[in-house]
Amino acid sequence: MDHVHAPVLEALARYRAERQTPFTPPGHKQGRGADPSVLDVLGEAVFHGDVLATSGLDDRKSSHDVLERAEALMADAVGAEHTFFSTCGSSLSVKAAMLAVAGPHEELLVGRDAHKSVVAGLILSGMRPVWVDPQWDGELHLAHPPSARAYEDAFERHPDAKGALVTSPTPYGTCADVAGIAEACHRRDRPLIVDEAWGAHLPFHPDLPAWAMDAGADVCVTSVHKMGSGLEQGSVFHLQGERVAAEKLSTCADLLGTTSPSVLLYAALDGWRRQMALHGKDLYDRALALAGDVRDRIEAVDGLHVHGRADFCGPGLAADLDPLQVIIDISPLGTTGYRAADWLRAHHQVNLHVCDHRRISAQLTHADDEGTTGALTRALEDLVRNAASLRPARTVAVPDPPELRLEQVMLPRDAFFGPVEHVPRDEADGRIAAEMLTPYPPGIPAVLPGERLNAAVLRYLRTGVEAGMVVPDAADPSLDHVKVVLE
Repeated sequence: MDHVHAPVLEALARYRAERQTPFTPPGHKQGRGADPSVLDVLGEAVFHGDVLATSGLDDRKSSHDVLERAEALMADAVGAEHTFFSTCGSSLSVKAAMLAVAGPHEELLVGRDAHKSVVAGLILSGMRPVWVDPQWDGELHLAHPPSARAYEDAFERHPDAKGALVTSPTPYGTCADVAGIAEACHRRDRPLIVDEAWGAHLPFHPDLPAWAMDAGADVCVTSVHKMGSGLEQGSVFHLQGERVAAEKLSTCADLLGTTSPSVLLYAALDGWRRQMALHGKDLYDRALALAGDVRDRIEAVDGLHVHGRADFCGPGLAADLDPLQVIIDISPLGTTGYRAADWLRAHHQVNLHVCDHRRISAQLTHADDEGTTGALTRALEDLVRNAASLRPARTVAVPDPPELRLEQVMLPRDAFFGPVEHVPRDEADGRIAAEMLTPYPPGIPAVLPGERLNAAVLRYLRTGVEAGMVVPDAADPSLDHVKVVLE
């Protein structure tokens, strides 16, 4: 296919050239009705590109196949059989994939390190999760994706499970053995869904970890806005093989998605595909070289350690690592990642990605250069010089895996939608949670609806919030009270 073309962008250009006069939403009518102060901040181009997908970008019958051609080009660029665009983020896309594989009360194998959007899919669908435990690094207090053996064992215990879902890469850049997990699924003719939200770039360079479709996944969900050049909420999901019907996947996405998709998001997805198809290899040649240099420069700073394959990959750990996720252990500085991230934003206007009780991280993409990475390394050097001002830091009581892993005693749906009450945190030990409690970022719930709370996890969350952890989905973000199932 000719990847010079970008059907959405070309249709937008035609719309402008033809001087179309809309008597349809959006009501700003190409920015003419926008408040001047909004135009000053956003610019007129945003409003010029904000048109209806039908009776705007395309005609009423979509007879020009603008979106269909853009999706076909995306599929061709990455080697998938079908690609679907989503303007509701991968949070919608992963739910659609789940619904296409399993139904209410049916079992789905799910890595327990799944994003909260996966849990939301379980709540909405009424599926019965079979949790597959991550691989836990007890020394670093970090979870890596579950092993292929763990999925094999889960299938042996639950032979009626309809399929499996794994998250890879994680927000820490660690990757699952997707090929091994796919083999475990396909031996039973079951589909594998990969939540590859952090892997939009993987198809475009041979030195990056293998991407899900190449490793044998049936459905792959990708957030182009995370590691690509998409706008926020721009997502795609890819399909190959016959274990999941394209029509069913599309129907499930339509069931959940908006009837007013943003053409701005479509245009950014379309343009990013063209950029990657034509220039991706060269762009990531430079990005990977830059990442290697940045890693070396940060590693040379006293008190900082950049995690690499030697720390994160190997038997019992991750299968691979994305080097563009620069994970920095700052524990020798005697402070937390929460305090360090806040200090860097306040003093250097540097915004970091994941921060936890002992780490901070910087996400690099093809958009970074010596200017941005220079600002990062200078800020980190200054952080080390000023570390004393960030001490003493509160201690976060991170449990060991047996305590961190809560027992699922009710379906997430039943616990979430059933009768509930709010109890003081100190009275929640032994009660069944009726809400998600999710340190964010990265957005992996510590507590799910239907899990029985214990004192260790409650202490972890309490000490985490006191140290600077954010738990935005809690009914009470201070965690003085917890929502539990009414008994």
